[in-house]
This record gives sequence, C-alpha cells and structure tokens, in this order.
Amino acid sequence: MSKKALLKTDINNLEKTNTETIRIIDLFAGIGGIRLGFEQAIRERGLKSKCVFTSEIKPYAIDVYKLNFNNDDVHGDITKIESKKIPDFDFLLAGFPCQPFSSAGKGLGFADTRGTLFFEIERILKDKQPYGFLLENVEGLVNHNKGQTLSTIINHLEQLNYKVNWKVLDSKQFGMAQSRKRIYIVGTKNNKISLDNFEEKYAVLKDILETGQKTINSHFTNCLLTHYTPNQLMGKAIKDKRGGADNIHSWDIELKGKTTIKQRQLLNILLKERRKKKWAEEIGIDWMDGMPLTTKQISTFFTDNNLQAMLDDLVSKGYLAFEYPKKKVGNTRQYDTQKPKGYNIVAGKLSFEFSKILNPNDIAPTLVAMDVSHIGVIDNDGIRRLTKEEGLKLCGYDTTYTIPESLSFDKVFDLLGNTVCVPVIKAIAHRLLEEY
Repeated sequence: MSKKALLKTDINNLEKTNTETIRIIDLFAGIGGIRLGFEQAIRERGLKSKCVFTSEIKPYAIDVYKLNFNNDDVHGDITKIESKKIPDFDFLLAGFPCQPFSSAGKGLGFADTRGTLFFEIERILKDKQPYGFLLENVEGLVNHNKGQTLSTIINHLEQLNYKVNWKVLDSKQFGMAQSRKRIYIVGTKNNKISLDNFEEKYAVLKDILETGQKTINSHFTNCLLTHYTPNQLMGKAIKDKRGGADNIHSWDIELKGKTTIKQRQLLNILLKERRKKKWAEEIGIDWMDGMPLTTKQISTFFTDNNLQAMLDDLVSKGYLAFEYPKKKVGNTRQYDTQKPKGYNIVAGKLSFEFSKILNPNDIAPTLVAMDVSHIGVIDNDGIRRLTKEEGLKLCGYDTTYTIPESLSFDKVFDLLGNTVCVPVIKAIAHRLLEEY
C-alpha cells in the first residue's frame, strides 16, 4: 500500500501512523524556521520526522540552529557537498537566495542555472529524487529579471518530473502581527499542491508585546515625549523627507534646536516645494526628488521680512543645508558648482534614533535587519526597541525557541530579518503531507 493510502486509511490510528517517519533535508537553513514549521505539521499528523542533513554557512546562525535542534550536525557550503554524501530523504526544504540566470528561460538545462545557488537545489533533486520540496524566497523573485528567473526555476523543476505550484503569501493572514510577503514554491511527484484558501487568522501587535521592559532615555526620546504623549506617537513615522499627518519632523520636536512657528511653517512648505519639477527647469538641471532653492525662489511661495535670517538660523542648527544643486553624471549625482547655491532639507536615511513608532492596535511592517533597530514601541510612558522575544513571536516561533543572551541585538535581528514565519510553513506543509 502506498504511503498516501496508508495515511488516509489510518489517519485516526495514531499508533500505526506513528511508525511513519518523514525524512527531510534543510538547505540554506538560517535558524531553522522552515524545518520547525514542517516538523510541527508532521507531528500534528501523527507522524515522526527526521532531519537527515542540514546546510548553513553563517556562523552565528549555525550556533542558534544547533542550540534549538539537539546540537545536530550542520554542514557548511552546499556547493562543496556532493549529492552522494547526502542521505536519502523525502522532502527538500530551502530558503534559497535569489540570483539572476544569464540564459533564463532558454531551455539550456543546467547551463541555465549553473553558478547560482538554485543550481544546488536542482542538482540535489535530480540526483536524489525525493518525493517533494518546499522552497521559500523574497516576493521580489516574482518580477526578478522581468519574471525570467522565476520562469526558469519553475521550468527546471518541472523538467525533473515534479508537479509544481507557487504563490506569494502574507504572514498577516496566518495569525502573525507582521506583514511579511514571501513566495513559496512547492512540488511533489504525484499531485500539484494547492496554495489557495488557507484558513485566515489575524493578530495585532498588542497580542505579542511585552510590558515593563527597559525604555530608552536619550535626547531623541526626550524630545519626542516632550512634544507628544505616548498615545500620540503610536503609528507615527519620524522622517524629514516626507510630510503627512502620520509623520513627525525633527523641527516638530526641536531635535536640533528651538524653532519658531514661522520657521516650522517655512520648513513644511519648503519640504513640498523642493520636489516640484518646475524648479529643475528654472535651475537648469534634471529633476530630482528634493532640490535646493535659492532665497529668491523661496520668497515666491513664502513671504516674510526676516526670511534670510530665518534661513541662516535653520542652516546653523542643521535643519537646512546650503548647497549646490546636483547634476547627473553617468549613474550618479554630483554637485554642479556652476549653479547658484540654495537651501535644502537635511534628510539622511535612518538618521534618527527611531524612524517609526509602532501602533499596538496594528501590525508591524516586514522586519528588515538594516532598519529594525530604528523601530520603536511604547512601553508604559517610555519608548524602547523590540525585544528578541517579541521578534521571535512576530515570526511565529514559540517560547521554547532559544536565542543566546550573548548574541547582539543587530545579529538577532539580522537572523530574524532573513527567517520565515513558521505558521505559514506549517500550513503549507500540511498540504504537502496530505498528498504523501
């Protein structure tokens, strides 16, 4: 009797189905989120699992992985491991990096993908012929290289005689308080797996946020809390590049020094005016999103007898820069010293201690390693960063999952910024196991 028939016949007979062991391999494993979700689904179906091979190259990811998976052996660079050295298995799991294929979609066999990390998945599937696979990647894979990369991946998997399906799914529909869109590609030898009509569950941040954690007492947080109440800060962005009701500027909280009502009005108007294309035509440069304007140009939309003094004061405090406009030079922008200097908003990327204060009644944006340290939450009357425990919960890891206390904040959220949301994996794994 086939494994599929056995599972369907004895689905209520856990004693018998418990003899079934699903063998998996975990490639580009990170901290093991795909394995974790897959194994949860296996257990929920009354089956046993065994991970027979794992590959990961980031040292602190390996440390965390081994801590949570019984100190399992973790092999290094998959490009240096022959297929014959990998034990036989039933399902291949991989959250592989996205790379362009130089001959995408031209049907050149392995020549399409050789030299990319997808090639490693392809050769292992070809050589080992497991029953199925689950692959995960960033949403951008859908349009990567004008869609040719994804098309090549699907074609090559189908050429290995797998029934393949893919879909972009958002973690917020699986009970996560984070929107994290990822593409999932699945395949089996027997049937095409549906990735539609999953049961939807929803959560918000307050469902996972802790209280009573240590808050940050800094010049920046003091400026915020001097001008706004904690409730007023919830859901606000702090950036000088844009306007809008949900945005706070550095001059609104007097971060760089005192500002008058008139100066704040000037800055708010200049913030929008400097983006208008008509100024590029008048200056004689290619339009860019934010150009320096001269005192004369500013006086056409903001009238005040003390305009020059206001501008000079804002430059001295660092709210404005007095600079040349920029011109295109190849693929870069360089200052054009032949043009008159003007006044521009100082707006560096992630230049503030916090760029976003989360709303506990909403969900978090996608956790990205490079800017998660600039995300704040309100805790009682203060502001703090997310804790690593909250980061784990936002990705669906349960309280038994452990990250060493010694691992720095940046490294923790580098790992979480590249992991999967476990409940999404579990839901997809159930679909795969139904057909096994």
